[in-house]
Amino acid sequence: MQTQPSSPPKPVTDWWRPELVFLPPLTLPRRAFRILARGLAKLLTFLFLKPVIRGVENFPTRGPALVVINHLGDADVVLLAAAVPALLDGMGKIELNAHWLVGPLFRAYGVIWVHRGKPDRKAVRAALEALSQGRLVALAPEGRQSLIRGLEEGTEGAAFLALKSGAPIVPVALTGTENDNVYGHMRRFKRAPVTLTVGKPFYLKETGDHHQSLQEGTQRIMRSLAELLPESYRGTYAHK
Repeated sequence: MQTQPSSPPKPVTDWWRPELVFLPPLTLPRRAFRILARGLAKLLTFLFLKPVIRGVENFPTRGPALVVINHLGDADVVLLAAAVPALLDGMGKIELNAHWLVGPLFRAYGVIWVHRGKPDRKAVRAALEALSQGRLVALAPEGRQSLIRGLEEGTEGAAFLALKSGAPIVPVALTGTENDNVYGHMRRFKRAPVTLTVGKPFYLKETGDHHQSLQEGTQRIMRSLAELLPESYRGTYAHK
């Protein structure tokens, strides 16, 4: 979700906020909150979106697995949570922690916070721990909401997690979830047509050279998303 705060977020120090450093424990109250959040996502999807869901039979009902999506707008996480048959651990940008609405909701859900633009070892450790516990971790390998309405260059974080953990990768491609499309339809009291397509899971393997493995793994991840998208959404990967 890319909701922008009304003012620049305040700097967040980690030492007194354990939820920003460690993997949030999957306590009974948190699991209950996630079930409620999934129900809310289904309600929001019913009210505001007109979804076409494909390939959901490819989605694992249990982990470990790394779920990778293309990131178009705020509705991405809503549609994903509503459509797939499992509860997810999501990774979100740290700036959202300061948002008056999204921050408390994401903290209650147990999002893994990520400092973008630099290596975030704490987020990596938390994601690897979640995978080691058999959980499903969802992230956008582009690292941000697309600025070109299509796929941007992927970052190496998803490939690193997949190679380090040995978990399968599940590509999930979204269309129609751009903010101008969804909010534009809402203003006209209409449901926005959207699609979600789940591809077949696959694994990455080390080739011997770790840096090369990361590069090749990232390209494979992004191509797996591009193959599920129409040409107009493939962006940087339209001809790769």
